[in-house]
Amino acid sequence: MSSTASGKSGTWRNWAGNVSARPVRDVTPASVEELSAAVRQAAEDGLRVKAVGAGHSFTAVAATDGLLIRPDLLTGIRKIDRAAGTVTVEAGTTLKRLNVALAREGLSLTNMGDIMEQTVSGATSTGTHGTGRDSASIAAQITALELVTADGSVLACSEKENPDVFAAARIGLGALGVVTAITFSVEPLFLLTAREEPMTFDEVTSTFDELHAENEHFEFYWFPHTGNCNTKRNNRSAGPEKPVGRISGLFEDEFLSNGLFQVANSLGRAVPATIPAIAKISSRALSARTYTDIPYKVFTSPRRVRFTEMEYAVPRAALVETLRELKAMIDRSPLRISFPVEVRTAPADDITLSTASDRDSAYIAVHMYKGTPHRAYFTAAERIFLAHEGRPHWGKLHTREAEYFAGIYPRFGEFTALRDRLDPDRRFGNDYLRRALGT
Repeated sequence: MSSTASGKSGTWRNWAGNVSARPVRDVTPASVEELSAAVRQAAEDGLRVKAVGAGHSFTAVAATDGLLIRPDLLTGIRKIDRAAGTVTVEAGTTLKRLNVALAREGLSLTNMGDIMEQTVSGATSTGTHGTGRDSASIAAQITALELVTADGSVLACSEKENPDVFAAARIGLGALGVVTAITFSVEPLFLLTAREEPMTFDEVTSTFDELHAENEHFEFYWFPHTGNCNTKRNNRSAGPEKPVGRISGLFEDEFLSNGLFQVANSLGRAVPATIPAIAKISSRALSARTYTDIPYKVFTSPRRVRFTEMEYAVPRAALVETLRELKAMIDRSPLRISFPVEVRTAPADDITLSTASDRDSAYIAVHMYKGTPHRAYFTAAERIFLAHEGRPHWGKLHTREAEYFAGIYPRFGEFTALRDRLDPDRRFGNDYLRRALGT
């Protein structure tokens, strides 16, 4: 088992650069047995333990001053069971590597988020999701998982084996143990046709129920300071495969959506008064297009411009009202917002602390360019989300504490009781979990 430095001067930082930690030591176990031994040693040394993934959470959910576990060597596919329609994968495997490997085998996840850089354990543990009328988050596609608990033992979890742990650990926040392997439900590789087109804010909000009902996956971005949105509809297709052309992809996905967008945000950060004018130009930069490809190439996009983010899930029926209130707040405020607001949906699921637990949900994500003050915007937006029984994404910025979560999650007590049983000494605790879960 190797031990490596945590970045410059022993400091670990997340992708956005807004969270850092200085662990006493870190380890990169090459097997589950080595990971278990590291957890037992940490207990003997009185150290708290956290596993990190790719660092794409904006909260300090993975930060620790004790032992930092890196899953870099716990990667790859353990088993593909075609009869059961499942794949078992090591926890440190990135979603990109998993999806490429599945495609080679003629298989696919049913749904995904919009980036692939996260590890499977990090993405699922914090509730990463895409958008879907009928298909839910990545964690909802888990059929079994393996967990190293506080005493170093390895626990297998599924609907049949340790079902109470399975219900909670699919989105476990790292509070119940270290996930070492995940079994996902998969299906034969299929094609999706994506239709991207601009619409006005009023058009999208007035017809949202129809757009949601008519499309398997519908999402949109609204550009503050404008009445403009970019929409995306993904639906299964019989083909033929018609991917985005290489030149078109380089121009729209790299030059416009990343390169030019980076320049625009840098200008807006330096001269905030220019942001409304820039937003009007940015919101019209992308034209309508339609393409057909395998799922991960449709669901995901390159995201190279760094930012901070807050995202809340509200009841789907409350989406339009919530979004209109957000727009009205921005329109009457002196805020200058250079990043679009992202809107997605998910059906209800049965995961204890899922933001879609027991209710059909819509997600509203607000962003600010890295290095731009975000507190005033996020505070005002959060106030609106809370008025609509919002549930914050566990990996994105929020100010909520355990008392709030106990009131907004009907099964919150089940999770904390399970945590008391599996980790009474809070071996996997940190400041973020103390705030979110209590003690």
